[in-house]
Amino acid sequence: MTRRLASLILAGQMLGSLLLAACDRPQEPGSEEGQAVVARTSESELPAWLSPTDGTDPGRWLAGREVGHPLPAGSEPVRTMQDALAEAKGGFIEDPRMIANRTAQLGLMLAEIGKTERYALLLTGFSTVAARRGRHKSLYGEMCQHYFNTRARGIDHAAALALLADRFAPLAGDGETP
Repeated sequence: MTRRLASLILAGQMLGSLLLAACDRPQEPGSEEGQAVVARTSESELPAWLSPTDGTDPGRWLAGREVGHPLPAGSEPVRTMQDALAEAKGGFIEDPRMIANRTAQLGLMLAEIGKTERYALLLTGFSTVAARRGRHKSLYGEMCQHYFNTRARGIDHAAALALLADRFAPLAGDGETP
């Protein structure tokens, strides 16, 4: 019975990984299976999500998603978002493209429950929490989910970050200082 349960759990994990991989790589409209996907970037529209082959700058895309339209490359909101993503890059396993996608997803989820937050504020808050772990990088998606669950319970932004800081605190005895 135990071996069968372990097999089922492993199969479920593999299926979940495949589903996540498929979600991360949406098929381009008009592309055929097996054809090469060419990187693209657009000056006039924002893709719903950044695909692995998308040439759009994640900071520019995220800043545009927040305001609802593309922004000029050198604008202040774009630079602010680029700086926030650069800071996040050091504390998380995911790359800036995936961090941008997860931030936009979190923003939509928060808006649905009436708890909107500025994307750069989310990024810098999470980066501060992750920085406390020192050389141990965090999972951005996991932190987003815990933050959302905390906010959904009615806890404000600052208190939610404090709870995340406790949850993602450095492990005792790992030689790191908080």
